[in-house]
Amino acid sequence: MSLFGKKSNTFVRVPRKKAIPDGVWLKCPDCDQPSYTKEVDSNQSLCPKCGYHMTLTARQRLDVLIDEGTFVEMDPDMLSMDPLEFKGVKTYKEKLASDQKLTGLNDAAITGHGKIDGRPAVIAVTDSQFIMGSMGSVVGEKVTRAVEYATAHKLAMIIVSGSGGGARMYEGCISLMQMAKTCAALSRHGKAGLVYISVLTNPTMGGIMASFAGIGDIIIAEPKALLGFAGPRVVESTVRQKLPKGFQTSEFMLAHGLLDMIVSRKDMKGLLAKILDYARTGARQPRTAASAVKA
Repeated sequence: MSLFGKKSNTFVRVPRKKAIPDGVWLKCPDCDQPSYTKEVDSNQSLCPKCGYHMTLTARQRLDVLIDEGTFVEMDPDMLSMDPLEFKGVKTYKEKLASDQKLTGLNDAAITGHGKIDGRPAVIAVTDSQFIMGSMGSVVGEKVTRAVEYATAHKLAMIIVSGSGGGARMYEGCISLMQMAKTCAALSRHGKAGLVYISVLTNPTMGGIMASFAGIGDIIIAEPKALLGFAGPRVVESTVRQKLPKGFQTSEFMLAHGLLDMIVSRKDMKGLLAKILDYARTGARQPRTAASAVKA
């Protein structure tokens, strides 16, 4: 069209790329390959390309492990107080409220009893999406009560841990106290001749790793989980040495004696059922129990 000529009444419509709705694709944090979200969800949140174990919520974890219709939740209405009246970028009360809305949980742990392939057990699961799965007074109290219930009813105790935060700073020493309280309850459980199985998921760090997660009669981890007290960057800056490749992964920890075994999520329920069978027929002998299951 000339600059001063007659205007044309026609125009060319340039097709636009159709936008992909949010949530249709997921990129694996390990292999960087995209997959359909529905495909990942139907695969127990395992990457279809490389098998990487993505994070599950506490509810999803229970759905994977516990027989449908058998789970009875314990202490669902327990709520955290604000003993320090903590104020920061957000107050503690604001942080609790936002994470309750985000996760649909009252706090970072769900406890209860149910059946695993028909075998009764008590289970506690921490949720890393609720204030990083950190342990405050509610998490410590719920885990302790669940362990005491297992002891009183002569049942095995299973705790599935996932925490990037350890003890919850918003509650100060009250949070730190839960480390000793949960371990004391598990000690009494062991003295009663009952088994405790600790399942570690990505990540399990801080005060949870330094307390109940690290003292199982049998300790199992999912592949490539980050496990430890302080994170690798903190450790490296403290010791001022280059850390070995794979430091604090499940595979590194298994090689250095912290774990009894690494088990894929798809095989976890069957393995737990096998351990529960052994625990019902044999005496509580931690290392022997682990060896028998491996065999």
